[in-house]
Amino acid sequence: MSLPGRAAGGAAKAVLAPLRRLADCSAGEARAALGEVLAEGAKVQLCHPLGTVAGPEGFFERAIGPLYRAMPDLERRELIVIEGADGDGQIWVGVCGLYLGRFEAPFLGIAPTGRVAVMHFHEFYRIEEGRAVEVQAIWDLPELMMQAGLWPMSPSLGREGVWQGPATGDGLSISGDGAAAVQIVGDMLAGLRRNREGAAAMGLEKFWHPRMNWYGPAGIGTARGIDGFRAQHQIPFLNAMPDRRSKGGTRHLFGQGNYVGFTAWPGMEMTLSGDGWLGIAPAGREITMRSLDFWRVEAGMIRENWVLVDLLDVYHQLGVDVMARMKEMQWNKGSA
Repeated sequence: MSLPGRAAGGAAKAVLAPLRRLADCSAGEARAALGEVLAEGAKVQLCHPLGTVAGPEGFFERAIGPLYRAMPDLERRELIVIEGADGDGQIWVGVCGLYLGRFEAPFLGIAPTGRVAVMHFHEFYRIEEGRAVEVQAIWDLPELMMQAGLWPMSPSLGREGVWQGPATGDGLSISGDGAAAVQIVGDMLAGLRRNREGAAAMGLEKFWHPRMNWYGPAGIGTARGIDGFRAQHQIPFLNAMPDRRSKGGTRHLFGQGNYVGFTAWPGMEMTLSGDGWLGIAPAGREITMRSLDFWRVEAGMIRENWVLVDLLDVYHQLGVDVMARMKEMQWNKGSA
């Protein structure tokens, strides 16, 4: 994979400016904002069980509209916004943020709480001629389940509820050439691919700051430091899927300033041949994985990494209907 060129100079971010109105607008105004941002027929790839839809209307009808019905006072808050060109010259904008509102009606069968709820998201938009023509997005739906008191999956090894924006507070004012940051992250990822040679071969200490934070999704949780990252995510992951590898096809790595983004749909493929990850038994099945990432580089080392994994899609490939199990738990809870 070739490394990306320079950032797009701010024009790509400007395409997404109408989405900032979702911080304080009605559902109808949100529909209009999507129409300003997305091209007709744009490919919108959403996490399981939302699936793939087309254009602004598809995005609204499948996801944004139902979320407004569940949280009528919905706010979309951005924590990180970066733009850049990937190795093929495609221009991408990556947004890390959260949806927030009072959870008043069911969403995808998740019972409302009547209280404020937060759901983190990673959304990546490919820009051509002033419109988004492709979207790849993961919403942390398990995080919403957890807040509703419904957890149909195994307990996390990490810690939920400590997902933060950048420690530097500059996530919405990122600028400059990201080539140096991309080189560091690219070298780190190349090291991770040497996992079969052992921990020393991956050279984590060369790339990760001793006080790094790895912000994972609900179901995995946040880890602190290299030892925490290895114990609470990496070792169980590699023990269960030692043959993990990059998925063939287009993978998009790009940077701006000290930040790097990565998106692919999916980005990895592997065989679940061992025990230890998410409490899932070794099924011997080959699966793919969608993982959308942001990194912040500080003084030549990775200090923060925000990661969302489409865990519901992983379970779905293994023949487990998490949403159905959640609904059964909800029914049993209501009938107790």
